[in-house]
Amino acid sequence: MDVSDRADELTVLRRRLAAMSGRPDQSSVEVRDPSAGVLPIPEALSEVLPHNGIPRGIVARFDGANSLLVALVASVTRAGGRVGIVGMPRLSLLSAVEMGADLSRIATVPEPGADPVEVAAVLLDGMDLVVLGRLGPTDSVAPSRARVVAGRVRKQSSVLLVAGAGWPGAQLSISARVLTYRHAPLVSAPTDLDSARSGYGRIGGMRLQVTASGRGRQSQSTEVELVVRGQGADRTVEMVSTTAVRPVLAVAN
Repeated sequence: MDVSDRADELTVLRRRLAAMSGRPDQSSVEVRDPSAGVLPIPEALSEVLPHNGIPRGIVARFDGANSLLVALVASVTRAGGRVGIVGMPRLSLLSAVEMGADLSRIATVPEPGADPVEVAAVLLDGMDLVVLGRLGPTDSVAPSRARVVAGRVRKQSSVLLVAGAGWPGAQLSISARVLTYRHAPLVSAPTDLDSARSGYGRIGGMRLQVTASGRGRQSQSTEVELVVRGQGADRTVEMVSTTAVRPVLAVAN
């Protein structure tokens, strides 16, 4: 793809973002009231993340189970925010809907091409949260470019959430590790899969350990559980807290 084709593609992307905001005559959308301060998160995570949410205007890093990432997307769109997802073709939007996400407020670019960082930077103009998929081992962002993009994040009062460790200078790191799976339908006594009869039922939820750390604050960890209710079109997934927050020294991923 030559430079002119790339420019045309980005122009089309900007127009699509403007149309999502209801302002197709403008190249970008006005950010939501920055006085809100933070992006909403599931209540079960309110103690482990700073300010009971993700502060606007920062770059955050995410690693581990995508179930937590889906829960964050659902929480933001359920509250009326807009989310852009770049370079994550396998992220389950069905799971997001089961957690209460509003699909009309999600823009996806599953195949962003050779420069996914540029696409994510464009999305920052009109989104409250932009999720950037894991960069390859040779695709680490140069510190100088990371600073430019971070400045744009601050200007737009949005949040850039980057999967993996390829982004230097992230102000917040969030990780999620699966501890166990819940069995469905429920059986007597323990309900993890190890206690279930072979070939009987299905996965009906999971328990995660979520750890958050950032500049000038101690790492904190909590356990949450994803509980599945209903079946088929009536299926919903809820995140609930299972333990109090406690400091941790390290978490194996």
